[in-house]
Amino acid sequence: MLSKKQLNGSPWTGENRYHKHKEPHFKFFTPQFKYILLFSLFLLTWFLILFQFWPPRPKTPTEPAATEAAAAVIIKKLIPSSCDGGASVYVYNLPTEFNLGLLRNCSHLSIYTSMCPHVANNGLGQPLAAVDLPGSDGDRNAWFATHQFIAEMIFHARVENHPCRTLDPSKADIFYVPFYGGLHASSMFREFNRTVRDELAVRLVDYLEKQPTWRKNNGEDHFIVLGRTAWDFMRSDSGPDFGANCLLNLPAVKKMSVMTVERNPWNGANLHGIPYASYFHPSTAAQMLAWQRTVRESTRPYLFSFIGAPRKGVEKAAIRDELIKQCAESTRCRLVHCDHGNTKCYDPAEILRIMKMSQFCLQAPGDSFTRRSTFDSILTGCIPVFFSPHMAYTQYGWFLPEEKEEYSVYMDEKEVTGGKRIIEEELMRIPAEKVERMRSTVINMIPRVTYSHPNASSGELGFKDAVDVALDALAKHVRGKIQKEG
Repeated sequence: MLSKKQLNGSPWTGENRYHKHKEPHFKFFTPQFKYILLFSLFLLTWFLILFQFWPPRPKTPTEPAATEAAAAVIIKKLIPSSCDGGASVYVYNLPTEFNLGLLRNCSHLSIYTSMCPHVANNGLGQPLAAVDLPGSDGDRNAWFATHQFIAEMIFHARVENHPCRTLDPSKADIFYVPFYGGLHASSMFREFNRTVRDELAVRLVDYLEKQPTWRKNNGEDHFIVLGRTAWDFMRSDSGPDFGANCLLNLPAVKKMSVMTVERNPWNGANLHGIPYASYFHPSTAAQMLAWQRTVRESTRPYLFSFIGAPRKGVEKAAIRDELIKQCAESTRCRLVHCDHGNTKCYDPAEILRIMKMSQFCLQAPGDSFTRRSTFDSILTGCIPVFFSPHMAYTQYGWFLPEEKEEYSVYMDEKEVTGGKRIIEEELMRIPAEKVERMRSTVINMIPRVTYSHPNASSGELGFKDAVDVALDALAKHVRGKIQKEG
């Protein structure tokens, strides 16, 4: 506390501040002060001129000081956080029996396992904790134990948070019907009564046909997303009944566009293939760049690898025995035999580790043509080797390069099983320079086949993921279809 003596003696108190017979204690406009002021103004003007004509040079990604975060900023400038002229998408607010209501019975959504752990986190599943995988940023983990048949849930969550979503149906270009048809279908595979098996799909169509938005273009601008293969929704009265329902055979659904992880190559004009969901779901461009750098710099001691089990009684999977045989006999192949409950086959970190150490990854058909492993392979920068055109080339035209030789190797399965082509010899013939170019193409494909985290901000994401690519391609397809029929 100041004493009275200090207060009275202060130059800013009482009459001592400005005495009519004395100069103030602080004289601002002395000659010395005027000189300092003029000199300071001169220096300020000079620095402004220097900054205007010779601004500081920003660091570029090629400089040692550049970081992944700096590179992410550069990428984000390419893709604004707004819709930026993209097609507006309207999301139907369906009765919950068609989507979220199904999750209440998550333990019975599959006849094989409880889906409760897998429907968590908007379908991403459980976080992969304590896994040595780059791409996590603090508490925003990018790695999840994602189920292979869950794309419909992730797609829904992403579109709900998408910058091109509109709440006004009159402004929409395309209309999204968020039906969890795959989860429902897998819960009914053992239902003997076909009417019971089909009734939810029938109720969905009844609901849609009553909507004014449907009647505007008779459903031509509507689409659904299915996390299972088309065969699970195309039951034929003449063929074997393995538990499928009739969704894709309904006349109203045939007018819609349907995205599915595997389309019918011969009878699927309205079907469009989308990637299986893998384990990587980044929230930022920095996470994506960090992972791409990791796989680009990865040491690959194996020429090729195969992860899988033999199949019995499935014609399309007959080649698996040959792949297992040739891989086991080669010193340049890494075989992970998934028979007899090998736990490595169900460990995402182990799967990615092996693929990341391989130059080529063999992709064999399973119960159907396609498999999630194709997208695990791309995720790790491992060049996929296909044995049927229906494994990828006739499936994912929106996502893969038109020239298949740029990113993959194709061998006819009949020539392989017939002994005309030895896999190791065929792969060894590819020049090292071409292998490097193919791998670079594969690594550059990673963003467009990846489902980013549903909570990701488009301003931070900085790249177009599988949902962005699908919406852009679908809008273009729908516009062309309506113009042609109009």
